[in-house]
Amino acid sequence: MPTEPSARAPIVLLHDSLGSVELWRGFPAELCKATGRQVFAYDRLGFGRSDPHPGRLAQDFIASEAEADFVAVIDQLDLARFIVFGHSVGGGMAVNCAARHATACAALITESAQAFVEDRTVAGIEDARELFKDPGQVERLARYHGDKARWVLDAWIGSWLHPDFAAWSLRVVLPEVKCPSLVIHGIDDEYGSPAHPALIAELSAGPAQLALMAETRHVPHREREAEVVAMVRSFLSALP
Repeated sequence: MPTEPSARAPIVLLHDSLGSVELWRGFPAELCKATGRQVFAYDRLGFGRSDPHPGRLAQDFIASEAEADFVAVIDQLDLARFIVFGHSVGGGMAVNCAARHATACAALITESAQAFVEDRTVAGIEDARELFKDPGQVERLARYHGDKARWVLDAWIGSWLHPDFAAWSLRVVLPEVKCPSLVIHGIDDEYGSPAHPALIAELSAGPAQLALMAETRHVPHREREAEVVAMVRSFLSALP
């Protein structure tokens, strides 16, 4: 955070399917320094240092985040205005948060967000499922999620590969996004083609800036942190 509170709308970060506050690493601090805004990140229920999730994720878990953990966070922090930034599935959640809380959301930033389920998405998750058959990979995940690591992994793979989830998309909610949007996506993203950011930019009702990054995969803020920070700083420079 900045050393003194800022009147500018703070940034709230929503992590990916295997993510946590800790896995953002140094990115929130860099974002804070570059923008002069407070930056908040939180662990969704079942992830990182949060409490264990009581069961399986519901099929509407992406949309329901706007009514669940996110609401608890902005209420606890007493945020009347905010900027929402989501990575991967957190990007889809961020879209729903921007739509549901339209009067409070000053801007939306998505990074590597999926807007629907495509063959590349399924193939990438199937590859990951094979990778995580190695116990060592699950142990690595446990460094961030503790005893919840297996639940975290099953929540990701089980949700996205479930037959009932195949028809999911952001098409219905995107027209409800009225604020300015920055849509960041790596061209070589293994979990989603450039069709995803194109759809987000096309269907959002507010002005949208599309940023496709060459030679970049699924985690631009780690692969090309300085470039992502610079894009966000430029995008937010005119906003209060």
